[in-house]
Amino acid sequence: MSTTETKLMTADELFEMPDDGFRYELIEGELRRMSPAGHKHGEVAMNIAGPLHSHVKHNKLGKVYAAETGFQLKSKPDTVRAPDVAFVRQERAQRAAKAKGYWIGAPDLAVEVTSPGDPVREVEEKVAEWLEAGTRMVWVVSPKLKTVTVYRSLTDIVTLTEKDTLDGGDVVPGFQIAIAEIFAV
Repeated sequence: MSTTETKLMTADELFEMPDDGFRYELIEGELRRMSPAGHKHGEVAMNIAGPLHSHVKHNKLGKVYAAETGFQLKSKPDTVRAPDVAFVRQERAQRAAKAKGYWIGAPDLAVEVTSPGDPVREVEEKVAEWLEAGTRMVWVVSPKLKTVTVYRSLTDIVTLTEKDTLDGGDVVPGFQIAIAEIFAV
């Protein structure tokens, strides 16, 4: 009987990979390739990222990061996830200003915009990883259903529809956007 040993990748190795047109995440040392997002996904992500960035910058609350920004959630084996939009509060962002590579730790807010082919299990896995790593709030945005599901924990979950307003609560104080605006593409 023969066994095959899989060599696990590190966050540093992922960071040094040449750009081949794909997006990658590292899950417990295993590389996962993800297809580039479609145009609707990108529009919806920007409909959140733009107003969020403007609010955060104007109020000096911290930093907003665009898709492709990796956050190293675990080490040995390494896990690096990249939300579609992320926010890190000011005091944490200042401490990491000179860091190279991926952000070590979780953002305060992670936004995941679902794509048509995203299995529910994988979206739930990401939400659980964000929360376990210390993310204070996760927004899962569904262009198909035109909903935003807000997770503060795996038991504190609220789903908002186009008639509702999304707010940043104590994570992004003062931020509000109508759900209908998010899906106005």
